[in-house]
Parts: sequence; structure tokens; C-alpha cells
Amino acid sequence: MRKLAFAALPGTRKSGNAAPMPRKTKPPRASLSAEKIVTEALSLVDSEGLDGFSFRTLAKRLGCEAMSIYYYFPGKQHLFDALVDRCIGEMKLEPASSDWLERLRVICHEFRRMALRHPGFFAYLAVYRMNSHAGLGFLDTVLSTMEESGLAEDARARHFRAIGYYLTGAGLEEAMGYARGPSAAEPVPDDVAARDYPAITRIGKFFGSDYRDTIFNEGLETLLAKIVEDTRKYTRR
Repeated sequence: MRKLAFAALPGTRKSGNAAPMPRKTKPPRASLSAEKIVTEALSLVDSEGLDGFSFRTLAKRLGCEAMSIYYYFPGKQHLFDALVDRCIGEMKLEPASSDWLERLRVICHEFRRMALRHPGFFAYLAVYRMNSHAGLGFLDTVLSTMEESGLAEDARARHFRAIGYYLTGAGLEEAMGYARGPSAAEPVPDDVAARDYPAITRIGKFFGSDYRDTIFNEGLETLLAKIVEDTRKYTRR
């Protein structure tokens, strides 16, 4: 982990005609570490959201000065890169010796679990370009797994993107919550909605959290079944 020590400002005290003595930058206290900063930062974003994050707020939670965090992370982007790495590292994947389809299934479920564990940070991770070492490593694992299906490159690309769309959308809806999203200034009253928009009302009960696992699994298995079907149509080119 790269560390950056900021240059010390010159002191103001003088002894006779002697030049001011430079004030030395003190390293952070021994109890602080990059790992602890990442853990607390992830907890802060998940509880307060991206808008509630700042180095000052994080430093208060850590019981240190904000400058101590800069000793480990030169800026917010570097810290958030580390948060992405942490989230990716939390996923428990199947060994390479197992069946490719089961490995792909586990990857999808682990990605969803990670999104649910970090609802505040997932809004950032969902649009993160994954061009860090950890990000590229994760994507390469997914694509290497799909290569074992025998699909041609263009077919793999299509399915990879389709699964990505599905996981990102599901993660955002489940982690952040559609019900907590932006609302109309004057929402339609429930009784009016029931009268004027009955098709929505009739299935509204199935939008609750009790049905999320069933709906997610059904959607995922539909995507995986299509991949298996296409392995019988397409060959590597």
C-alpha cells in the first residue's frame, strides 16, 4: 500500500538569529493502519451513504486527525480503490477444479451477497470501471470460467454483459431499495392507485423482501439456462 507523507510546514519559533526549525510530520499513532481505515470507511459509507462520507467524518470515527489518513491514502479515490478491493476479496468462489457452470452460479450469488452486505458502497461499485488489479482479476475470473463453456467469443461477450446487467440491477434494487428511491412530489394515494392502476396493485405484494430470493434465483437460472442452450449452438471461432 502506497503511503504519502506530507511535507512539514516551517516552524515559527526562533532562538536568537537562528533560522526557524522545520516541524516534523509525525507518523500516525500505532493503532491506526490501512486495514483499519478501510474497515471503518466501508462501515461509514454503508451506514451514511456516499454523500455522508468525508475524511473528516472518517477521522472522527477513527479517533485521529484527517491528516493521519492521508499518510496511508493520498486521496479519496485511492481509499475507495481499497474499498473496492475489500468488497471483491470478500467473495468466496468455488475452486477452479469444479464445474464451470456451478462456479459461474456461485460467482453470481456471491456478488449479490456482497452488494447486500454493503448497500451504501454498492452504488459506487456498480459503476466502478473495475480497472484496478483486483477488479481486472475478478472480471478475468468470470470470463475464464465462461471460456470453459466452449462458447465462441462473441457469445461469451453477450452473456457476460447480460449477467452483468442483471447483477448490477438486482444489486442496486435490493441493496439500496426501490422503495427508498426518489419519489414524486405528490405520490398517488394508495386507494386511488388501487382504483386506477389495478394491474400494479394486484401483484404489489410480490415486490416485498420475502420474494426476493425466489425472484433472483429464477432470473439467474433463466440466464444460465440460456448459456447452456447456446453451448449447443455456438462453437469457438
